[in-house]
Amino acid sequence: MFYKIKGNSIFATYKNLIKMGGFISSSIARKVAMALSALFLIIFLIIHLAVNVTSLFSADLFNDLSHFMGTNPLIQFAMQPILIFGVVFHFVMGFILEIRNKSARNVKYAKFNGAATSSWVSRTMIYSGATILAFIVLHFIDFWIPEINTKYILGDMSGVLPGQEGYRYFEELQHKFVPIWRVAAYVVAFIFLGLHLAHGFQSAFQSIGFNNKYTKCVKNLGVIYSIVVPLGFIIIALFHHFNH
Repeated sequence: MFYKIKGNSIFATYKNLIKMGGFISSSIARKVAMALSALFLIIFLIIHLAVNVTSLFSADLFNDLSHFMGTNPLIQFAMQPILIFGVVFHFVMGFILEIRNKSARNVKYAKFNGAATSSWVSRTMIYSGATILAFIVLHFIDFWIPEINTKYILGDMSGVLPGQEGYRYFEELQHKFVPIWRVAAYVVAFIFLGLHLAHGFQSAFQSIGFNNKYTKCVKNLGVIYSIVVPLGFIIIALFHHFNH
């Protein structure tokens, strides 16, 4: 009797593991994982924008907040690796889903008309995503790599200019937005970000079950978010270009 119960218990556990493995490898699970990573990045964008907005009216406050974000152990050694993983995971998973969807559509049906069932924004998510990914690489080159260099090689109190002392965050921000080509690249990237968010925001919430009675609210919130957040970053870039 003991062995029978034990065997049944092991068999049930094995069946559950198989079901769990099937769920993880399913398209639904991939979409849920994609949605969770998107929600994490949505929250990060709000925090990032909130910090950057302070540069419009207080260089000291922006320096203090940037210094806190750049030196806090929890943010640097816990949140930052999660953020980098989330960015990589989101875009890699997005490309994988797009490839799988295209492979599925390669089956010759009588006629497939994507425009009849989806918006132009949703059909071009892969292109806006690729543009945003290219922008992230530029953004890392502009700020993250110099941040690591300053923090661990030059020292955090070294300024941008020779002989300058004090936190260099505000001066570095203004310095980066002097070239018009870089400002233009940022503006274009944030426009694509807005287009990406216009569909991705609502899609992320729907993938984790926020639909039906919440659909209208989520859709309206997504429209506001996809306009306000990219516009905020664009205003910051233009402000520092014209006021450096």
